[in-house]
Amino acid sequence: MKQKISIPIKKSDVPEKAGGSAKYIADIEFEGMLYAKTLRSDRPRARINSIKIPELPEGYYIVDKNDIPGKNRVKMIIDDQPFFAEDVVNYIGEPILLVVGPDKEKVFEIVYKIKVYYEDIEPIFTIEEAEKEKKNPIYGDDNCFAEYEFKKGEPEKAFATLSYIVEDEYSTDYQEHIYLEPQGVVGIYENGKVTVYGAMQCPYYVKNALLQAFGWDENRIRVVQTTTGGAFGGKEEYPSLIAGHAAFAAVKTGKPVQLVFDRNEDIEVTTKRHPSSIKFKTALDENNRIIAMDVDIKIDAGANAGLSDVVLQRSMFSATGVYNIPNIRVRGKALATNKVPSGAFRGFGAPQVFFAIEMHMYHIADKVGMEPIDFKTKHILMRGDTTSTGGLLRSEVKLPEIIDTIDKMSQYREKYEKFKKKRDGLKGIGFSLFFHGCGFTGSGEKDLIKAKVKLKKKKNDKVEILVSNVDMGQGAQTALRKIVSYSLDKPIEHIIYENPDTDRVPDSGPTVASRTVMIVGGLLEKAARKLKERWNEAPELEIVERYKQPEYIRWDQKKFKGDAYPEYSWGANVVEVEIDPVTYEIKVLGIWGVYDVGVAIDEKMLRGQIEGGIIQGLGFATIEVMNIKDGKIQQDTITDYIIPTSKDFPKIEIKLIDNPYEYGPFGAKCAGELPFVGAAPALASAVQYALNVPIRKIPVTPELLLSYVNLINKPQNSKELRECLTTEHVPPLRDPEVSGTEIAELKETS
Repeated sequence: MKQKISIPIKKSDVPEKAGGSAKYIADIEFEGMLYAKTLRSDRPRARINSIKIPELPEGYYIVDKNDIPGKNRVKMIIDDQPFFAEDVVNYIGEPILLVVGPDKEKVFEIVYKIKVYYEDIEPIFTIEEAEKEKKNPIYGDDNCFAEYEFKKGEPEKAFATLSYIVEDEYSTDYQEHIYLEPQGVVGIYENGKVTVYGAMQCPYYVKNALLQAFGWDENRIRVVQTTTGGAFGGKEEYPSLIAGHAAFAAVKTGKPVQLVFDRNEDIEVTTKRHPSSIKFKTALDENNRIIAMDVDIKIDAGANAGLSDVVLQRSMFSATGVYNIPNIRVRGKALATNKVPSGAFRGFGAPQVFFAIEMHMYHIADKVGMEPIDFKTKHILMRGDTTSTGGLLRSEVKLPEIIDTIDKMSQYREKYEKFKKKRDGLKGIGFSLFFHGCGFTGSGEKDLIKAKVKLKKKKNDKVEILVSNVDMGQGAQTALRKIVSYSLDKPIEHIIYENPDTDRVPDSGPTVASRTVMIVGGLLEKAARKLKERWNEAPELEIVERYKQPEYIRWDQKKFKGDAYPEYSWGANVVEVEIDPVTYEIKVLGIWGVYDVGVAIDEKMLRGQIEGGIIQGLGFATIEVMNIKDGKIQQDTITDYIIPTSKDFPKIEIKLIDNPYEYGPFGAKCAGELPFVGAAPALASAVQYALNVPIRKIPVTPELLLSYVNLINKPQNSKELRECLTTEHVPPLRDPEVSGTEIAELKETS
């Protein structure tokens, strides 16, 4: 039955955004406002010997580490990131100080005149270098921000008894968010109280960072989210840093201070998706069934820890994909390098690993002579199975229905056979399966977040939603109002939901991890039903609802055992491609997606999320190239860093599978991150099938494909190179006919 709540309505923020009346942080003017510009390191790693500052005109200021009354560290999982550099800098773009004044051009002029004298330190740029460097590490004594391992079953025993073993290695590169609105904040200091306005996902993250930086009482810090033009995770932890900058400047000058990035600065210095290196060792029995899997994940955290600890955890919990593997060992490290810090990005570590596991399953299927769809289906998780961490899947897992549906929609099997017969056509079709764990890991919602929501009935019978969750373009304003409206049986026009202000709203947790609808929306549904029961008690009422973890959840954070997530959403993608035989450019001919997200709160909004997620994922897989040379980003403009447009891909066909979740509002599960996860492996699989060369790295560029094809087609390379590039990892090449240059090229590209 189609749920009534799924029927689309107009998004709440459409009139002001489409009409141009929405006020973003750069549009807001405060009386007497000053402007700030950051002086940044131009060295990847160096000791600061001295700083020469020109004479400042009246009304201009320098703000640096000496203007921080509390702790010069951004509050995060590990407090290792300074607001302003102290004795050393660890990446190009690290903040050293601010110049603040009434005229922007003059402020910029002063910044350019400041001279910093450095003593260079040997930098660390790669995951491999980070692991090897012990004498002069960036962090700790081993450059490792986080290291974990967990097991399921008896993997050592399985590997000892099984002889058919396949090994693979995969890598992914950076991805930049390119949200529509660059980072920006305004700090104000009045009557002994600091207020920060800005584009952000997590107002209470920012407030807690400011509390630590100032060492003040809670009532002296206020954070207000302004209309936010996109985020994708890029405005989760990063705004805490620049909120501190604007706040310190406001206190020092006694005036409002605006700090807004231009696009180039935003690309150069804000967080990115973590690059990764992922290795698999997989053992199969005589029936071609996977019995054991060993996965080794390494992510490049950049110069500071940030959220890398939990990004790594989600990567590890996704390591074996949607597959039921009885014996598992997963290891993971987040390593420090002298590059811009990596951070939160849609999917939060899962896209890197799902690319790897899906391609690995493809390679094994090819090795054992099975079609990928059949081999994968043979191994899928079902209700009653246990996840990689031993968590029980209690809800129905509709992967068989999802697979059957997408096969019929895309004609996958038919095209797979057709393209096999015409290998010279350079057409291919690829298939991926994936999930997203909803909400925070394990008992994170219960033990760390402890979400709290309020509903306030007013005298005019309107109801206000009071939560700290933000609308950053994904539709939270509409979805949460809709949940309350339908629960109360009141018109949606009677439901008020303003941008969060920490002086007014409780901490309902951050707008991350696809938790807003399922977790916060679930709390609002409960609060609304209670308010409905008590509606006639008084002209004004306030209902508070706190998160209670479902009793079935069992989680051991130290051992990583149990229910890593309270629930899962599932999906499948098929992508059809054609490769230009001359340029090796990839043309996408068809895209299909089938998803189980429980029940859609608004089907049209959800389809928009899905289409956007798929396109963003295909960009990650193909054209979003970001190289770093000597610590400096080479693609630092939107001319150089290319993202997909609506004309780059064909119409996407989407189908939703209803599968209501008992604890979600109206049966809804998580949805925002899921559509991103499966796009890259589906495309990579299609390209691999079209060219009959393995894809072990994304983005898949024409240059990369050409290097693969050229190497594999050289007669003297045909045996060992083809083996190295296909399904099994082999030792370094020793064939004397293969030159050292070709071996180096092979290692770099594969």
